[in-house]
Amino acid sequence: MALLILAGLQMIPADIYEAAKVDGATAWQRFRLITLPLVKPALMVAILFRTLDALRMYDLPAIMTGGANGTTTLSILVVNQIRIGFNSAAALSTITFIIIFIVAFIFVRFLGANAVETASGGAKGKLK
Repeated sequence: MALLILAGLQMIPADIYEAAKVDGATAWQRFRLITLPLVKPALMVAILFRTLDALRMYDLPAIMTGGANGTTTLSILVVNQIRIGFNSAAALSTITFIIIFIVAFIFVRFLGANAVETASGGAKGKLK
């Protein structure tokens, strides 16, 4: 996650910060109005990866607790259902996919991590 955010920070040109300093922007204004909007796509990708990792976590609870005291995740439940029969395991896997799709859709659509749309809008203006 830190590497993704660092890569996003390194993509920001230093000229933008210099121009903001010349215009009299404070450090908080530079962070809020320059750094956050420009690093937002990389930050959203990093948060999305961590969220998806949490949704499909299997190994840590299975190894650490072995299912003791009812410890379970959605992935452990799917594996347990595979041992019983494939019908309910297939349904749970489909539900897991739908949950992951909805979470990814919310991140991309509502939190503004759509960098492609922004780039294409700028390109259209230059072609006219």
